[in-house]
Amino acid sequence: MTPRCALWLPLFDDLADPLLVARLAAEAEEAGWSGLFVWDHVRWREPVTRVADPWITLAAVATATERLRFGPMVSAIARRRPVKLARETATLDLLGNGRLVLGVGLGSDRFAGEFSRTGEECDDRVRGRMLDESLEILRGAWSGETVHHHGEHYEVDGVTFLPRPVQRPGVPVWAAGFPGNAKPMRRAARLDGFFPVNLTSADQFADAVGQVEALRSSADPFDYVAEVEPGTDITPYAEAGATWCLTAFDPASLSVDHVRGVLRDGPAAR
Repeated sequence: MTPRCALWLPLFDDLADPLLVARLAAEAEEAGWSGLFVWDHVRWREPVTRVADPWITLAAVATATERLRFGPMVSAIARRRPVKLARETATLDLLGNGRLVLGVGLGSDRFAGEFSRTGEECDDRVRGRMLDESLEILRGAWSGETVHHHGEHYEVDGVTFLPRPVQRPGVPVWAAGFPGNAKPMRRAARLDGFFPVNLTSADQFADAVGQVEALRSSADPFDYVAEVEPGTDITPYAEAGATWCLTAFDPASLSVDHVRGVLRDGPAAR
């Protein structure tokens, strides 16, 4: 199966402009790309100075496109209130007529100190429990049924979240994680997709796919998401089981001209 191809954009500096990103999304759709995903951060290390909010930007993308899949990739949802995230995701899926994908992960403080500098939880194990609890609340909220949740970190006492997302039973969730780390891989196996990070080859990707496949008990459709550099031959990733390839851009050399050039070259799968 040929993977679908998407652009994966850091919303930094010149790309911290939601109108510009929406225009790029429309151009990507016209050029044959299947998706556009954005980083979710509140700050980044120098020399980056400007950072856009992913949710506002994705709302602009949703209204500027008709077919393109979009979403935050990935969102450290332990720093977001799950009841607010339930409203945001359902509303954004409605705005895009069922095209949102929610990428989730633990995040890391080592890139920009964005947890320690803002008073967020820095312990990975605690954030992992918060992440799983948030996902439980989201699943309940997206069902349209009344949510009763009394957990370690969150409380939802008899709240119904309507309207529901367009997609049923809810917005697809892809989990990011380091291959070999058991907890993220078990989490991904329960969800709708796996985005292995920090890989350097298609062989490593194939190994990650095999590990998660061994953990899965459902025959439902499942996505395996590969990060690739612009111009990469995606054939080895397709053979390894990738259903999506996300073309990544280095924040240190990010420019609108570079993104637009890659965009106009079209997806490698075409």
